[in-house]
Amino acid sequence: MKKNSFFNKATTLIALLFLTSGFYFQASAQTSSADKKAAAIAKLEASVNTAEANVIKAEKAIAKADSLFESGAAMLSESKSEIKANSTARKTLDKTHATELKVLNKQLKSKDKATVTQAKADIKELETKYKAEVKINDTELKAINKKIVAGNANITKGKAAQKTTEVGLKNAEIALETAENKRDMATGSVDPKGKKKK
Repeated sequence: MKKNSFFNKATTLIALLFLTSGFYFQASAQTSSADKKAAAIAKLEASVNTAEANVIKAEKAIAKADSLFESGAAMLSESKSEIKANSTARKTLDKTHATELKVLNKQLKSKDKATVTQAKADIKELETKYKAEVKINDTELKAINKKIVAGNANITKGKAAQKTTEVGLKNAEIALETAENKRDMATGSVDPKGKKKK
């Protein structure tokens, strides 16, 4: 009988071990399943955050492209008024020069040698002054033309960047919407048909 009782105790002990290990593995499997679901949700949250960051980045790129386009348009607008002012200044300069030269040329026809000599010196001085003023005017005009070229380049770059960034923004918004839908379905806040639960 002692053998039988030992056998019964050993069998009972083994049965208890199997039962407790079964409960342990079942609890472990439930915990593991919950951990996997939490990890999956955390991963989906991370993808939503990344998608949101990409949308913000795309919006900033669009703002930069718009700014570039607008600065180019402003440069062209300013250049137009500057060209008009430069043209008016040049016309005034030419007109003043012609008037002063006409007076001095009359003095060259004088019979008085001193007047003629003085007129020649005055003409030489007038021409030197005129050339210096024309050079300044031409330098201003070159600067205005450079501004026009830069404005056109900014407009071209802005338009190209706008096209690219608009496509990028649309793609980023689609990716964000997809990531949010996946997250919502995983968390159970959306039914499988895509309708949000109230």
